[in-house]
Amino acid sequence: MTEDAPRRQPTLDEVAERAGVSRSVASRALNNVPHVSRAKREAVERAVRHLGYVPNPTARALATRQTGAAALIVSGEDPSIFADPFFARVIVGASAALEEADLHLMLCLAATERARKRVAELLRSKGVDGAMLMALREDDPLARMIDDAQIPVVFGGRPVGSAPRWYVDVDNVGGAREATEYLLSLGRRRVAAICGRLDTGAGRARYRGYRDAMLGAGLDPFPPREGDFTEAGGAAAMAGLLMEHPDVGGVFAANDNMAAGAMRILREAGRRVPADVAVVGFDDLAVARIADPPLTTVHQPIEDLGREMARMLVALVNGQDPTPLILPTRLVSRASA
Repeated sequence: MTEDAPRRQPTLDEVAERAGVSRSVASRALNNVPHVSRAKREAVERAVRHLGYVPNPTARALATRQTGAAALIVSGEDPSIFADPFFARVIVGASAALEEADLHLMLCLAATERARKRVAELLRSKGVDGAMLMALREDDPLARMIDDAQIPVVFGGRPVGSAPRWYVDVDNVGGAREATEYLLSLGRRRVAAICGRLDTGAGRARYRGYRDAMLGAGLDPFPPREGDFTEAGGAAAMAGLLMEHPDVGGVFAANDNMAAGAMRILREAGRRVPADVAVVGFDDLAVARIADPPLTTVHQPIEDLGREMARMLVALVNGQDPTPLILPTRLVSRASA
């Protein structure tokens, strides 16, 4: 007479699946870690009873280290950066995805040396379950801190000079190329570019897209003129362009804030948009719709950027190995071009 085979022990993944929650939520519920809703905690408890799940002591010890929070770290010098509509929408998308995983969002601005040291300690000490990094510049000290990080890290955009394993980005080159080609299709041959900071991945990629389109049309691209992604920066860049190139007939601005600043200067100089100078931006922020005239721009899925960054981070926290993601862009035609 043969003996019955030993019954296989159910796994945490099976508990999570039966409870209808993620693996990390099931783990935190079993280990009484904060930030798990009552409904999800009860669902996990029912699944445990039904399956007869017995937690592994070693796994329990590791799980209790989880904090129930994820950090969004932005490299920048100005605390008002979080008031920028772009970052506000990234935060909305990331927060929604983290809420689904019962993770709280912690916002960190690495604006000073002291702040960067605190961020480094946060990464080393596992003060959060994972982190998302944005707005990194070339040779940014934050990028070097990742080598010492003891937690999963996802990049929003690809930083200059490094190749992160996990990132979410948008098709900056393709979007900028399409914007410039659109201006050229209108018969504008003297098309200039107002760039973002060229020590950022987005700034360089969008100028590259502009340059590719100009060279593809057999035209000489204008040298890059930086506008630091702000309305004031776009205005200053446009004023300089008009002084040096009064015959400019089209402008691609690497974001909507700079495009709005450029159109303000054109209006003050008596140049009509688009009759004299056609303008195209990038982002499709609210300012594009209320601009005078409404701004033709490249739409990028900003909230999706935040959402996919957070989803990738949750996957890493749960022990998965997601692949990098590039989100598509599309041109939105309005009255400025």
